[in-house]
Amino acid sequence: QLQLVESGGGAVQSGDSLRLTCTASGRSFDTYSMGWFRQAPSKEREFVAAITWSGSVTNYADSLQGRFTISRDNAKNTVFLQMNDLKPEDTAVYYCAASDFWAKDSSKEYQHWGQGTQVFVSS
Repeated sequence: QLQLVESGGGAVQSGDSLRLTCTASGRSFDTYSMGWFRQAPSKEREFVAAITWSGSVTNYADSLQGRFTISRDNAKNTVFLQMNDLKPEDTAVYYCAASDFWAKDSSKEYQHWGQGTQVFVSS
């Protein structure tokens, strides 16, 4: 079983940056592809970004590419989401997820989920 814990969320102003961290414990982290998803109030959970087990391939929601960057450090069992030029519409709970295959943007294909970290962006 893989446990995931997100951190780094908070309240920021429009235009600011945040880096979210997801720390994994349990089974071999470097065998999992990882994804970030978010859920805003009264909205469906949506895909943000994904990265393969090696970090060689990444995938982003079209609307976020250019502002958000996913990366990972397998030696430290962590995956990051760098978020730049944040906007009020980025306000959401951000979730880290792990899949034992390349699940990309399909949330149903991720087997392990963290509890989420709240990001609030004020205008």
